[in-house]
Amino acid sequence: MPSAPFYEIKETLLSVQGVSKSLGGRLILRDVNVEIKNIIRPGLKQGQVVGFLGPSGMGKTTLFRLIAGIEDPDQGVIHIGADQRPVQKGQVGVVPQSYPLFNHRNVMSNLLVAGKQIGLAGSELTDKAEGYLKRFGLEGEAEKYPMQLSGGQRQRVAIAQQFMCSEHLVLMDEPFSGLDVNAIKAVTDLICEVASEHEDMSLVLVTHDISSAIEVSDTLWILGRDRDDSDKPIPGARIVKKYDLIELGIAWTKGNADLPEFVQLEREIKGLFPKL
Repeated sequence: MPSAPFYEIKETLLSVQGVSKSLGGRLILRDVNVEIKNIIRPGLKQGQVVGFLGPSGMGKTTLFRLIAGIEDPDQGVIHIGADQRPVQKGQVGVVPQSYPLFNHRNVMSNLLVAGKQIGLAGSELTDKAEGYLKRFGLEGEAEKYPMQLSGGQRQRVAIAQQFMCSEHLVLMDEPFSGLDVNAIKAVTDLICEVASEHEDMSLVLVTHDISSAIEVSDTLWILGRDRDDSDKPIPGARIVKKYDLIELGIAWTKGNADLPEFVQLEREIKGLFPKL
């Protein structure tokens, strides 16, 4: 097994404690407990990337909405940031699968509108927007409208837009869905770049793409249901498995998909799904 690079685990950036949620009288999530801690690598900006996996209909979208502050849990608490304050709507960036943008506004205007939502104005607002355009390689697209952009460019604008109006936690819904091999490679590269934007940056990727999740993540969460003594699923999903890809020697390794550890883990997770 490849040795893990030196790193330190610091303060908690996201804490989900005892969270349960029912919809229409049906228990969807049951006593979910999970957290993201700040990962420090000397001499590097190192954010966190969590791959959030689970079968369809298991409740991933529900937990996604709870972490984003869009909905409230029936029980439990969700805290974000180094100061661990209760999450509120608008504090967490959300990048839906469709990368929705304001089609009647150009790229720069899309970013400015997002920044104004949190009270930015004047040079502080424009400097921040210009900074993200530069970091995301979009300087030449500032005056273009969303319909004039490629899918990859729209995704970059959508992520930059969320950075303008949120803090350092961004949720991405199915970022690899419907993409060909080349497009997936571009997205995985982008996610790695984004994770290195800020020391406290955390990305949570809700996806069905097991291979891509393993490739870019440092941690995996598996959402599923426990089973009773007769092997029947117990109502309400929870995080049934967590994988530390740093300790497995998979995270932060170029070409990690060729590692035996990668192949073994992918096989193990695929074998888990029918039992969840």
